[in-house]
Formats: sequence, C-alpha cells, structure tokens
Amino acid sequence: MKTRVPYLHTPEALADLLDGEPAYRVEQLREWLYHHPVFETESMVNLPRSIRQRLSDSLWPFHVEIERSADGGRTRKWLFRAPDGVAIEAVLMGYPGRATLCVSSQAGCALGCTFCATGQFGFERHLQPGEIVAQVAYGQAFLRLIGMPGASDHLTNVVLMGMGEPLANYDRVREALRRIIEVMGMSARSVTVSTVGVVPGIKRLADEPWPVNLAISLHASDDHLRSKLIPLNKRYPLAEVEAAAREYFEKKRRRISLEWTMIASVNDDPGQANGLGEIARRLRAHVNLIALNPTPLSPDRPSDQATIKEFVRLVRAHGVAVTVRDTRGRTIDAACGQLRARASRLAISD
Repeated sequence: MKTRVPYLHTPEALADLLDGEPAYRVEQLREWLYHHPVFETESMVNLPRSIRQRLSDSLWPFHVEIERSADGGRTRKWLFRAPDGVAIEAVLMGYPGRATLCVSSQAGCALGCTFCATGQFGFERHLQPGEIVAQVAYGQAFLRLIGMPGASDHLTNVVLMGMGEPLANYDRVREALRRIIEVMGMSARSVTVSTVGVVPGIKRLADEPWPVNLAISLHASDDHLRSKLIPLNKRYPLAEVEAAAREYFEKKRRRISLEWTMIASVNDDPGQANGLGEIARRLRAHVNLIALNPTPLSPDRPSDQATIKEFVRLVRAHGVAVTVRDTRGRTIDAACGQLRARASRLAISD
C-alpha cells in the first residue's frame, strides 16, 4: 500500500495522491509543499476541502515530540518522531537578516565518533529523501508563520550537519538536495553538506551538478589522534581526505570548510593547532572552531576561552581564516543527538 504522506513522494509523483484530480490541483499542492509550506492542510486554502481532509493526518512524515527555544527565541530545536519510532532532530538558528537550519540525514549514526551524542546511540536507519526535505519545509513554515526575532522570514542556509553522516546515505541525500535546490529553489551555494571524511562520497558529490558547500569535520591533524576520535579515519586517513577535498575544491571552486570541535586536553594543544593550520593552508580552506557541547555519555569537556584564543592565534599564523562559532542552544540540548539522548533517558526513568 502506497503512503499518503506527500513528502514521501517525489514532487513529480504527487498525482498519485490526488486520485485523478486535474493537473492544476497537483501543482497547487506542490506549491504548498515546496514554496509556501504550512503546518496543516487546512491552511491550503485554494485546495478543495475534500483534498485537505484526505491529507490532513498525513501531511508530515513525523510529528513534533519536543520543541524547545533558547537564546531569546533565536534558537529553536525540534525532536521529530517518525511513525516507526525513530527520532529526527533539526535546529533552526536565527541571525540578523539570516536563518540557518541544521537537518539530520540519518536516524542515529554508525560511525561512532567519540564526542558525538548521535554516535553514542548507534545507527537505526537512513532517512528517506522526503524526511530530509520535510525538515527544511517545516523550518520554512516556522519562519513564515511564526518567525524569529531579527531573523529572515525564510531560510537563507541549510546545513546537513545534524544526526548522521550524509555521505553514508548518499543516494537519498542526493535526491533531497535535488528537491531543495531544483524544486524549492534554494541556491546551491546556501546549502552545506558535512562529512567526517567519506572519501568516495566526497568524490561523487564533486561530480554532481550543484556547487554545494563542503564541510569536513576534521577534529585532529594527525592520523593517530583522529583515528581515536573518528574511527572512520582508519579506512580513509587524513591524506586521502585531504586529496578528496582538494579535488572537490578544484571542480566546484567552492572553498572548503574545516570543522573542529575544541575538546579540552584532547585536540586543543599547539601541535594540533599548527597541524590544522598547515592542512587549511594547503587546501585554502576556512576553519570553523566550536567549543564542545558536552554529551551525556562522554567525560569530555570544552576547551576554555584562553586556550581557544591561543589556538586561533596559532592557526591564523599560517595565513588561514578562522571563525569561532557561537555555542547556541546549550540549555536545550541543541547539539546533534542531545535532545534525543535526553528524551531516551526520560523514557527510561519513567
């Protein structure tokens, strides 16, 4: 039996849901889903009530289990729950004139990075393209209908940096990117795909038609430490990741971002800073630093401000641009996997 959930159909196959309705009705539904998303079908005012009622209980491929707000309303986190019980997290962050949504690509993650709450809970399943796109549509609906203080009334950036490794779910992520860019109309340059270094996926992404941004979660500048933090490094060591990143830059002419979580007494020493500076210099990459958002199953803690300041100085000495990102939403478990972890602990305690 085919699903009635619109986002789980391709935009081109929505006619399957409307049982012989004329083509313009299908186009009207497509407009609501991808260009003017709303929270409920009752708001789709130009569709007949019969169609709205038929889809009313299946508009979204998930329901909102937990919603939290922080930073004066400028950070919003959702824990969505799919019908099969898997959790999907998304975080909306508002900035002056901008709005960035961080979305998940998998329920859980199999890669086991030591500092990540998602990896600590293991892998459940890949998200479908429509489940990824629906997170984007929900963020758009929130901005249009509710809004954020000082932020844009629409998404200006989408980052695939939530739960999961996007390039380990390549084909579904590719279809989600197609819909976000070609159907929703977002600029590819406003979309970022993050990876811990799935080299074959980076190479495939370089051959796609869209010049999306590539962010590589580096977190260590030598193979010994990186393999401890990111087990996948044993399969794709730093030299291979760097070569794939260089290939991506040369094909897309999009500057690579190197993501680095600052973990106290783990990867925040001068040797790591200088190693990062050298890699970033060779790739002509931008470095994004962020203090660790502690996770419930790890003893790791964030670097202090003095250490971060010195780390930045050393990296910049290599002629590299460095941004220290805000730690947003710490009070609402905004880092990927954290709200799911809290919900799981509460369920166990109940």
